[in-house]
Amino acid sequence: MSNAAAIRPGRPALPEWVRRLPEYLMIWVPLLLSAAHLVSFSLWTIWISFTPSTLIPVSGWVGLRNYSAVAASRNWQIAFDNLLLFGSAFVLLSLVTGLALAILLDQRIRGENVLRSVFLYPLAVSFVVTGTVWSWLLNPGLGIQKLVHDLGWTSFKFDWLIDRDMAIWTIVIAAIWQSSGFAMALFLAGLRSVDTDIIKAAQIDGAGPIRIYRRIILPSLWPITITVVVIQLQFAISTFDLVRALTNGGPGIATQLPALVVYDLMFQRSLLGRGAAAAVLMLLILLAVLLPYAAWRYVQRRRAAHA
Repeated sequence: MSNAAAIRPGRPALPEWVRRLPEYLMIWVPLLLSAAHLVSFSLWTIWISFTPSTLIPVSGWVGLRNYSAVAASRNWQIAFDNLLLFGSAFVLLSLVTGLALAILLDQRIRGENVLRSVFLYPLAVSFVVTGTVWSWLLNPGLGIQKLVHDLGWTSFKFDWLIDRDMAIWTIVIAAIWQSSGFAMALFLAGLRSVDTDIIKAAQIDGAGPIRIYRRIILPSLWPITITVVVIQLQFAISTFDLVRALTNGGPGIATQLPALVVYDLMFQRSLLGRGAAAAVLMLLILLAVLLPYAAWRYVQRRRAAHA
């Protein structure tokens, strides 16, 4: 038998979409299930917020009664004021801290890898653990204040954890410790991506380090800054476990945040309708942050596509 006769025709090539079907299934099936879960439970929560549900969901229609009751409650008003203070202080200070750490590491200092790991370590710790440890450190009876007293400085006072006016700042401190490493990582990536030719040209023109950072490097970090602000705001709005472990909303209700109000209404007072209304209000606050960011990203992509 000749060699030509021995050659059998090969199998026809499979279409591209058939060969990539397992890949599509691995990616899109979990995404679609997660999206369906998110949308369905969000719609269910919105529907519950318009019903007189208490311990269990019930049918009925009460209009905006639950929303007006939540908005008029002292718990929600304190939680909203705390959210404004906590969100502003946390985002600003974590931004400044993360940028300062990134600039420090960008100097190619000795031990950079070790310092980077140290600064990123808090991200590996859960918020419950963070809150618990900081509650020990800030407890006047067994933390920093007691340590300083034992060293002989008996007039030292650091009782913010039990001070109604200062307790919210303990949450800010713990949140900054937890999240500054994340901001540092993004800023450091941005600093390392700046065109070195532009920096060298500025140095040749006689620009000093401060002017280079102010005129060249920091303006180039603007997109990363927006991203960090949005992500940190999203964390601030949805903060629950950190506050629950650190102050539990106290002293009294001095450190209540919206997520704790939702938990209190739903699972402690059995007011399901009002808790759902508070959750929807939280969602609206979150959308007020995310939608402008999504619009900004869309505009940026359109400009890049037409450039």
